[in-house]
Amino acid sequence: MHIVKREMRAHLKSLLIWSAVMLGLIAMIMVEFKAYYNNPEMSDVLNMMPEAMLKAFSMENANLTTLGGFVSLISFYLFVMGGVYAVLLGSNIISKEERDKTAEFFMTLPISRTQIITSKLVAAILNSFLLVLATGLSIVITSWKYSPDRDFYRFLALYLIAMFILCLIFLSVGMLLSSVLKRYKSSGKISAAILFVLYMINIVSALSKNLDFLKYITPFKYFDTNAMLIQGEIDIVYVLISFAIIAFCIAGTYVVYPKRDLHI
Repeated sequence: MHIVKREMRAHLKSLLIWSAVMLGLIAMIMVEFKAYYNNPEMSDVLNMMPEAMLKAFSMENANLTTLGGFVSLISFYLFVMGGVYAVLLGSNIISKEERDKTAEFFMTLPISRTQIITSKLVAAILNSFLLVLATGLSIVITSWKYSPDRDFYRFLALYLIAMFILCLIFLSVGMLLSSVLKRYKSSGKISAAILFVLYMINIVSALSKNLDFLKYITPFKYFDTNAMLIQGEIDIVYVLISFAIIAFCIAGTYVVYPKRDLHI
C-alpha cells in the first residue's frame, strides 16, 4: 500500500495536467457544437467528406446535429489521447526507478519485485481510471446545457468503459516494453511509436475492404462508437481480444521484470 501511495503522489501532477487538457479540449469542442446543434444544414459537412475518411474515424453514420452524434464523432480523438497517456504511464512507472537513480534503494526494501510490480500496476490502473472519470465528468459538465437524455448517458457510460479498456491495453503494453527493453530511455519512445503505428493502421484499414483484417491488430478499431450510440452495446468479441492482450502483457511483465538487470 505504501508503494501505491508513493506512485499516486509521483504521478499526481501528470494526472492533473492531462485531466485539465481533456477538459479544455472537450470544452472547446462543445463550443463548436453550438453551430451544429439542431441545425440540419450542418449535416452536409459530413456528406462532402470522402467515404474512406468517414470510415477511418467512425464517422460514416454520425449525426452532428445531435449531442450523442457529435460526442461519438470527437470520441476517437479522446481515445487517442487516453492511449497516449496510458502507454507513457505504463512505460514510465516501471522505468522511472532507473531514470531517477532510485532503483538501488528500492531493491533494498523487504519486498519482492513481484510485489513492486503489483503495487505499480494498481497505481497505474487507478490513474487511468481517474483520467477516464475526469473525461466523463468533463463531457457531462460541458454538455449539461443541451439537456442530454437517458440514451446519451447510456452511450456515455459505454464509451467510458471502452475508453478504460483501451487505456488498460496501452498501459499494459507500456509496462511490458519497459520491462523487456534494456535501455530504459527507449521504452517511452518505442511505446509512443507503437501507438502511432496502430493509429495509422486504424486509418489504413478503412481505405479498402481488402485491408479489413487489420481491424484485429489495432485497438482503435475495437470499439465502434456508432454501435454504442445506435445499438447500445460493445462488441463482446473485441472485449475478449482486449482482455487477452492485457493479460498477455501483464503476465509478460511479471515474468520478465523480476529477471531483469537494473541499471543503477
